[in-house]
Amino acid sequence: MSKFNLSDGVEILKGIGSHKKEVLKSIGISTLSELLYYFPRRYLDRNLTSSVVLKNGEVVSVLASVLDTYLAHGKTSRLVVGVRTPNNERISLVFFKGVPYFKNVFKAGMDIVVTGKLEYFRGLQIVHPDYEIISSTDDGDGLDLIHTGRIIPLYPSSESLKKEGLDSRGFRRAIKQILDMVKENKLDIGEVLPGKSIQKRKLSDRYTSFFEIHFPSDHDSMQEAKRRFAYEEIYFFHLLMAFKVSQREKIKRKLWPLKESQTANKLVQSLPFQLTKEQENSIQKIRMLQQLDVPMAVLLQGDVGSGKTVTGLILALYYIENNIQVCMVAPTEILARQHYHTIQTLLGYAPFIGVELFLGGEKVKVRREKLARLKNGETLFVIGTHSLFQDDVLFSDLGLVIIDEQHKFGVDQRESLRSKGKNPDILAMTATPIPRSLCLTLYGDLNLVTIKAKPKGRKPIVTKWFFEDKRQSVYNSIKKYIGQGRQCYIVYPLVEESEKLDLKSCIDAYESLSMSEFKDYTMGLLHGKMKANEKDAVMHSFKEGKINILVTTTVVEVGIDVPNATVLVIEHADRFGISQLHQLRGRVGRGEHESFCIFLTPFKVSEEAKVRLESLVEYSDGFQLAEIDMRLRGPGELLGVRQSGLPDFKIADMQKDSELIQQALEDVQEFGELGDLEKIEIKNRFWEGRILFSN
Repeated sequence: MSKFNLSDGVEILKGIGSHKKEVLKSIGISTLSELLYYFPRRYLDRNLTSSVVLKNGEVVSVLASVLDTYLAHGKTSRLVVGVRTPNNERISLVFFKGVPYFKNVFKAGMDIVVTGKLEYFRGLQIVHPDYEIISSTDDGDGLDLIHTGRIIPLYPSSESLKKEGLDSRGFRRAIKQILDMVKENKLDIGEVLPGKSIQKRKLSDRYTSFFEIHFPSDHDSMQEAKRRFAYEEIYFFHLLMAFKVSQREKIKRKLWPLKESQTANKLVQSLPFQLTKEQENSIQKIRMLQQLDVPMAVLLQGDVGSGKTVTGLILALYYIENNIQVCMVAPTEILARQHYHTIQTLLGYAPFIGVELFLGGEKVKVRREKLARLKNGETLFVIGTHSLFQDDVLFSDLGLVIIDEQHKFGVDQRESLRSKGKNPDILAMTATPIPRSLCLTLYGDLNLVTIKAKPKGRKPIVTKWFFEDKRQSVYNSIKKYIGQGRQCYIVYPLVEESEKLDLKSCIDAYESLSMSEFKDYTMGLLHGKMKANEKDAVMHSFKEGKINILVTTTVVEVGIDVPNATVLVIEHADRFGISQLHQLRGRVGRGEHESFCIFLTPFKVSEEAKVRLESLVEYSDGFQLAEIDMRLRGPGELLGVRQSGLPDFKIADMQKDSELIQQALEDVQEFGELGDLEKIEIKNRFWEGRILFSN
């Protein structure tokens, strides 16, 4: 073939016509390079079987010569191909389908490699084996096989791809063509990683790695190739994050006069608890970033009950006291209302006014008045939900955007809030602990600040797991603690009964329990389908102590703070994930009294549910639990792929490759550069890169 380049289109390959070209384009493959980066999803070891005696039931790959072919008739006609192995064993290859085709494939004297499961039926046979014909140019020692007789790659495919001949065999043929062309033309495919990285991390070169990842010579070489390409992906993602940081640092904003806040100092002194050392350090670290002339971007992550909300409020006061607006967005109305009431209570003495709550469904006149106060600067602190993303929400001088439980919002939503000000600071907060490897990739462009310790005086939450037969004992315990003046949550997975799922619902349970087991107690019902004013009234009554037992759903998962509630019972706990259970558990243990979290489940639960529940009983540290959760579910499920903005890694694994993630970050910081080559690589690899480097 004449000279070619990996940037050439796939249509130069044999067997890739215009239609197949379009099919490949639909999955993001237009060039030879993109096809080489279409990595196998797994491998099959089909190396030649070396055993002298072939045994019934074995899956074997053997070298053989075709002896004869004949049609066998019976209930179903079939083609039988007789072959002989080097050990003089005769095997019958049996084909029930495609008889006319296979009849013309196999000729006497032909050498083949055949793979399949041996069965004994009037002699050894393999039904519908995989096979590969050995060409006359093979010398028998270094067979150039691609479908069997070696470790073979299996590629991601679909029904539409398979219809076009793009199953694993089709991809193997196409990719083998490229590698043969590279080898025959001695093409220098170049290197995209810095030489220092390759040397320091002992990575295989790009040329070798392409051959070994698609057609590995052995398992060790395959693993080395996978390690190299995993590092490569991670390296360029870190480079993308570094570029985003550098772009932000080029933005010079006005220096806000964020001097010491008397209001913040008064707030700290008035708190019913002392700030932890980690809270103080977090405030100090973020305050330093506030003083810079570039926009601040911080992720403040705290374990459940660690006090991140009050930390965020203290930081907000430095803006508000200087007449700079702050916007705080929460994922639920209940949480937004709680933040609003908490802030109103804590700031009752503050020397300024202008705290507003923005929710959906407000009367037109009320909303119009709120929007006017916000636009003219009269409102300094606005708290709300998704309603704040709307185009009519305009600010006079937005200086800080606080995003609570930020992983529950999409990337576009977070950016829409930022665009409402002139390069405002961003403080993203989460009470969902995130594994370190996930933080380094997902939030590599943010300054990470962590609060683990809980305020002094809080006792550990006692966590127990019981089966259905202990239900009455659990109910008796609830009555005992209510008798001591405490309150209780009972959480259900469903609002209403479902015909498809054999689960109790909170509405049915509320009606049943309030007329039977807890008829002598005041019960409340709270779920997401209630109207906003109804939910607000129930939560107010519960916080005031007027409700003994609150029957609810996961609507209370995040942020609800009732210190007198010390018992939490979770029905069908096996149906919840680790993160959700840990968040729910955080609704108790917020005061000075001993608290209890009780999981109730059927006798039979899945093995994975067993691991989840046992982990929660054993561990109270949310960061330990997050690591376990990621091992069980993977990073995509842990945060929600679309919402979290996870990178579209093809081969790197944020769980398994945590060491590579750290190494690649260190290398980018030490000698990473962003030239034209690197920009092209990032653009081709990541969605964000396609936007940043679109020209």
